[in-house]
Amino acid sequence: MSKVTLTTELPIGADVACALARTPELVAYVVAPILSVPQLRIPDHIDPGVEGSARLRWFGIIPSWRHHLRLVRLDAREIYTNEWGGPVRTWNHRLTFEPITESRCRYTDEIEIENGPRGAATRIFVHLIFRHRHRRWRQLATVLGNSAVELRAPEH
Repeated sequence: MSKVTLTTELPIGADVACALARTPELVAYVVAPILSVPQLRIPDHIDPGVEGSARLRWFGIIPSWRHHLRLVRLDAREIYTNEWGGPVRTWNHRLTFEPITESRCRYTDEIEIENGPRGAATRIFVHLIFRHRHRRWRQLATVLGNSAVELRAPEH
């Protein structure tokens, strides 16, 4: 197995960022317009062990494979999933949100994928989509961080 890691700083608090990462709207926003997941449904309350799947679409129109996800761990500042589908046999994804200050955090995506030729193609895809994903995160977090709306993480 090999890992691809990408880290960026966000101008919002770690708890708020992690709470946002759990919403289908955020998932859809950070991969758009390259990928869309029109049938993505996330229940209001999720616990480790929950599984789901949805068909991916390239650029919102080209149907692709069905992507599967199993939630392994969900903490206040970490989300860890096992994912697979289509040409991707292994996609273990850890999202972490480390506080820098009360209003800034360090967001990291760590993706563990298989080695070999199939893994090489997946690594290229990971680098491209996650650079895009992190750019979209920064754009959204900047708008949210600059807004007059008070952002707070939900009570646990």
